[in-house]
Amino acid sequence: MNYWELFLAFFIPNIIGYGGGPAIIPLIETEVVGRYGWMNAQEFAETLALGNALPSPIATKMAGYVGYDVAGMGGATVAVFATVVPTLLLMLGALGLLYRHRESPRVKRMSQWVRPVIALMMAWLTLGFLIEGIEGAGIVHTLLIAIASAIALLRFKTHPAFVVMAALIYGGLFLG
Repeated sequence: MNYWELFLAFFIPNIIGYGGGPAIIPLIETEVVGRYGWMNAQEFAETLALGNALPSPIATKMAGYVGYDVAGMGGATVAVFATVVPTLLLMLGALGLLYRHRESPRVKRMSQWVRPVIALMMAWLTLGFLIEGIEGAGIVHTLLIAIASAIALLRFKTHPAFVVMAALIYGGLFLG
């Protein structure tokens, strides 16, 4: 295993991604699934679902899990390092610069243009998971889980971790 590839797979998405963990998940998926082939789309989706059910930032959990899966403890260490340290250093520098120019119209316009890009990336990731779910579980099960999840989240304000656990249990009972 080449630790440099593992470092780059998490360094690049975390450096070019903007908007936190959920916004960079599509970029991480491109590296892990598309470029290096360490996981297939189904394995990545399952890892993401499990990561979302656990506390703490999603990007570091994904890095730790994928790194460990690919290269053991050394891989987990490299992936988490690539996720956290460079981003922290860049954010400290960028935050100081943005704070100094926070009233600038250019800075305000830049922030307004970034939000739609993040929304489109999240929509693209969601569409990919929907297609994967339909192909893997079928449209009936996928729609049943989606509708039940939406009701639990929106109507009953259920914590997302419980919704993910319920979906995992449903999948284990009826799809396994």
